[in-house]
Amino acid sequence: MATPNYSYEKRQRELAKKRKTEEKRMRKANKPEGEADAPADGSEPAEGAEPAASNETPGSTA
Repeated sequence: MATPNYSYEKRQRELAKKRKTEEKRMRKANKPEGEADAPADGSEPAEGAEPAASNETPGSTA
């Protein structure tokens, strides 16, 4: 059985990390000035939106 080439795997991880940071830097550079720092998936509520209220009171056990 062949032995693992750890230095190759490490280099690939380093290259992937470098590529990811470069893509992030490019996205930040291309972002318009007025755009908010919200995630691209839209997971945060819009401005002025109230969070969903829970039907349970704090401290109650269900």
